[in-house]
Amino acid sequence: MFKKRLFNFLGLVITIAIAIISCQNLLLPKSSPPITVKLSGWIGNPLEQKLLKQVIQDFERQHPQIKVKYEAIADQYMDVIKTRLVGEAAPDVFYLDALEAPFLMGQNVLEPLDNYINPKFDLTDIEPNLLKSFRYQNHIYGLPKDYSTLALFYNKQAFTNVGLTSPPTTWEQLRTYSKQLTGKLNKYGFGEVPELARQAYKITAFGGEIVDKNGYATFANYPGLQGLQLVINQYQKDRSSAQKSDVGTNSGSEMFGQNKVAMVIEGNWAIPYLQETFPKLKFATAEIPKINHQKATMVFTVAYVMNKQAPHKAEAWELISYLTGKEGMKKWTGTGFALPARKSVAQQLGYDQDPLRASLVAGVDYATPWQLGKYPATIINNFDNQFISVLLGQQPLKQAMLKAQNTANQQIQADI
Repeated sequence: MFKKRLFNFLGLVITIAIAIISCQNLLLPKSSPPITVKLSGWIGNPLEQKLLKQVIQDFERQHPQIKVKYEAIADQYMDVIKTRLVGEAAPDVFYLDALEAPFLMGQNVLEPLDNYINPKFDLTDIEPNLLKSFRYQNHIYGLPKDYSTLALFYNKQAFTNVGLTSPPTTWEQLRTYSKQLTGKLNKYGFGEVPELARQAYKITAFGGEIVDKNGYATFANYPGLQGLQLVINQYQKDRSSAQKSDVGTNSGSEMFGQNKVAMVIEGNWAIPYLQETFPKLKFATAEIPKINHQKATMVFTVAYVMNKQAPHKAEAWELISYLTGKEGMKKWTGTGFALPARKSVAQQLGYDQDPLRASLVAGVDYATPWQLGKYPATIINNFDNQFISVLLGQQPLKQAMLKAQNTANQQIQADI
């Protein structure tokens, strides 16, 4: 009887204890599940994807209340982004190339970042020439994640073979070098890439413009034609330059790596490509030779931007500020496949002193940004098609450029 009562008493005590614990659990605040921020970019090379995954994991470890869902858009990136923005299904944060930025910044679909940026973020550390590509009507809509300028890549062995001891410093000197180098170790002295993305800096070096303030093409003006004539002279008169199709390659980097040309103008992306694909190639870089007594190059950059319809803007900003902050950017650009948009990070990583990258870093201050107003595809397509025909001797330069400019502007007018 006593044992029975004891068991009953113990059972009652356990029941009461369970009830008390249950009540306490009900009273305790429950931990909220992490907030998910959706991030989208295009598919880069495997190294780029691996690095981004690592940086995202570092962010999540430091921000356990935020989960990042990353999607790499495989094809037609901007078309997909624009469609999703219209359908209010766009990611919270996404890549935006400087070339495409003017159109989206004018559509009221991006969140201005001015009110999120605080002194701790240190906006002054970001290269001004990169940041200005993402300013619109006195607002900042994007923060650059990395960049590349263009520099002269030259074959050291080819130079030695003809007695050249240093890279050219003027375009006239480059033309002379190109003649000396043609038909020696390499078939041609210089590799030419005729697309507008590689020709715009020659136009601006003579005071020309690609587009006016209203976004209409103006590259057929006299100053612009002076810059483009340099290419024609070297290709047609000297026959010391070649484009990729002339030597059976797919890019400027490839024709340089295969010893088809002794010099080429390329970006930072060419360095790891050449080192991995052509490990025996001995090459160096230098700033692009002066054109019309002016330093000139291009700068290409991509920013992180925030969708104006993002449901969790504070968390989206936390992600952007980490990815473009000093810690995240150092991790992102530490392998050298891209150059950091922050001056302090470039110095910490030694890129401003690096034998191969210093010339690329030096060019960011005076570079022409790769940005062509709200209708870039129209301008690029018309220029590229007509300029190729000039190179091939099918029509005079002025005639072709006027045709390209007028057609582009008619198409822009029809789209407005």
